[in-house]
Amino acid sequence: MDVIVKPTPSLKGQFGALSSKNYTTRYLLAAALAEGTSTIHFPAHSEDSDAMRRCIADLGALLEEDDEKIVITGFGRNPHPATELNVGNAGAVLRFLMGTAALLPDVTFVNTYPESLGKRPHLDLIEALEQMGVEVEHQAGRLPIRIRGGQPKGGHIRVSGSVSSQYLSALLFLTPLLEEDSHIEVLHDLKSKVVIGQTLEVLEQAGITVHASEDYMSFDVPGRQSYKAREYTVQGDYPGSAAILAAAAVTHSDVTVERLMEHSKQGERAIVDVLRMMEVPLTHENDVVRIQGNGRLKAVEFDGDAATDAVLAMVAAAVFAEGTSRFYNVENLRYKECDRITDYLNELKKAGAHVEERQAEIIVHGTPEGVSGGVEINAHFDHRVIMALTVVGLRAAQPLRIKDAHHVAKSYPQYFDHLRALGADVEWVQ
Repeated sequence: MDVIVKPTPSLKGQFGALSSKNYTTRYLLAAALAEGTSTIHFPAHSEDSDAMRRCIADLGALLEEDDEKIVITGFGRNPHPATELNVGNAGAVLRFLMGTAALLPDVTFVNTYPESLGKRPHLDLIEALEQMGVEVEHQAGRLPIRIRGGQPKGGHIRVSGSVSSQYLSALLFLTPLLEEDSHIEVLHDLKSKVVIGQTLEVLEQAGITVHASEDYMSFDVPGRQSYKAREYTVQGDYPGSAAILAAAAVTHSDVTVERLMEHSKQGERAIVDVLRMMEVPLTHENDVVRIQGNGRLKAVEFDGDAATDAVLAMVAAAVFAEGTSRFYNVENLRYKECDRITDYLNELKKAGAHVEERQAEIIVHGTPEGVSGGVEINAHFDHRVIMALTVVGLRAAQPLRIKDAHHVAKSYPQYFDHLRALGADVEWVQ
């Protein structure tokens, strides 16, 4: 389905932030790898987190869920044999479970999104698993991927971090269960280091010991560990909230979002700092962000590597800022559900924005008077692109029609419901 976003001068209201997708998927996996019963309070519901639910159930975890919590009895280091796993369009879920699948004799990850996840590379993780004695059949690093494991070996493991930190997270979840101790060496650069901090936080809560170097470029992981059954509480989600906060910033608004921890390890928490740099009137106290927007913003320069999933929302806000904004060190945006630099900027240009791309940068020449709109734009089946383009549509002179906007459900199924509740003029159309 498409959505038509009409000019909306003001937003007002309050609600609790969606639960974090990143933490939910990690807690689900940690609970599945535990022997015993764990409880996760306020888990996220999205296509990604539901993909993890589905796959760990296929591997033998028992799940019982109500409106506030999910109770999981794990399979420990002995997942049940499965011939196929379908992660949908969830790249992080695929990569995390490729590590877990190394414990299985033979499993194939199928390709149900050939135009999105099917195009994304996973070769760096494949090469790391092969160092551990795991056989992997693949299509130049892409799906479908068949893994023949059973008895992966620890030891000295090298993995590139230049494309994604998710490969490293997959190894950090797997290696504590091996017979041998492991030393993981990260080659080249490590993208999105802050997300590794989230993985390490969850592992520690699950009773797992990992010794990390200060720069996160090497890790010593003792083997023969066991995940402990625990109770977890999922915090509010900054990546999804970033678009809501950007929408409030570009309109005349009084918007309050609760459950956003001030000292969260989510790198996308930087959306609050960037909006402050843009001189947006806001407060952040007691895990509550309140924006009283006046529609006036100043240009910024920002290193986006630590806040990957909020950069597109920041760019959308910068479209209406006074001056030229620069978001740099963001090349890994090219390796997401779509090329979030080229594809996104092409659509912004259609809407009337003045933007330029570099290999690892986005340049935005702000137009405080607004953009023209009045066009149909393609979000390339990407949930983050959909949300960010919606922000731009709120301040366009004419409505924007966003194609296939239902793919927002990948991370934030309630996104348009929340915007409507704040007064946004959005309409679903066939």
